Amino acid sequence: MAADERVASEHTISVVVPVYRGEHTLDVLVDELTPLTKGCLTPAGNPMRVAEVLLVHDSGPDRSDVVIRRLASATAFVRPVWLSRNFGQHAATIAGLSSTGSEWIVTMDEDGQFDPGDIGKLLDVALSTRAQLVYGKPINPPPHGLVRNVGSRVAKSIATRVLADANLVRFSSFRLMLGEIGRGVAAYVGPGVYLDVALSWAFGSTEFCPVEFRQGVDRPSGYSFRKLLSHFWQLVITVGPRPLRLVSLSGVVAALAGVVVALVLLVEKLAGNITVPGWTSLAVIVLLLGGMNLLALGVVAEYVGAAVRMAMGKPLYLIISDPATGPMQRATDDAGDPTDDE
Repeated sequence: MAADERVASEHTISVVVPVYRGEHTLDVLVDELTPLTKGCLTPAGNPMRVAEVLLVHDSGPDRSDVVIRRLASATAFVRPVWLSRNFGQHAATIAGLSSTGSEWIVTMDEDGQFDPGDIGKLLDVALSTRAQLVYGKPINPPPHGLVRNVGSRVAKSIATRVLADANLVRFSSFRLMLGEIGRGVAAYVGPGVYLDVALSWAFGSTEFCPVEFRQGVDRPSGYSFRKLLSHFWQLVITVGPRPLRLVSLSGVVAALAGVVVALVLLVEKLAGNITVPGWTSLAVIVLLLGGMNLLALGVVAEYVGAAVRMAMGKPLYLIISDPATGPMQRATDDAGDPTDDE
């Protein structure tokens, strides 16, 4: 293939990286992506080029902003995206999707647990199967603790096999998608959404590509147990009305259980085995039905809360200019305080 023909048929890719604690990992990640920006061939021989790397700063606790500015000034393909505050990983990823301009979009974490060299493999799967969305499917355990790994697997299984519609598949943060559909999802999705659920609404064909987690990633997790639980609950609420239908089903089960308990108590009463009338059967029925009612009210309240947030116009994310060049930084400079951009 001639050079001009190769450039004409080259698949351009935007890489979106949400950054929360990337001070010590972004340099290595950008170094690994750099060879892909010069144009290369996938394992199947398809020409590709990473046209841009979008580092979405999600206002984390470290000095990731300093690293992002340095990388953006030193490399032409790095584009910073600044958020006004911390919105969370999925919102930051969606903000990055909306800022891309390539034919394809790849999303990946900042910690280097996935190999950027596998991007070509994802593209090969997309082209060979005509899939609009390809997930990297790890074939080895992630470099986390046993409890978190098991919890993540159980949570995803519950979401995809019990709560969600049939088109929600097992997902990961390493994804390749058609750019125009990814940008469309980013334009219409609302606050509080779980990204992979939103993708399942728009993408018609999804495939998987075997990849490996890289071991030895010692970056501390940004997720506490409370955040992981909140993450799972966000997934539950986003998957759609099926949790409400499950609550309705549980209400039917509770009602049938109440009938069975009532019949048993009636038989025991007629047989003379119950001498103290009332309180035991009443307690059982109140606890059973009262618990189901509270569970149903809690689930409905979450849906109502999500609808209210959307109706009030709560933003999913808000992109701003670099805070280091804005009026607040200028006021600091005028006051004579030194700035540290190194």
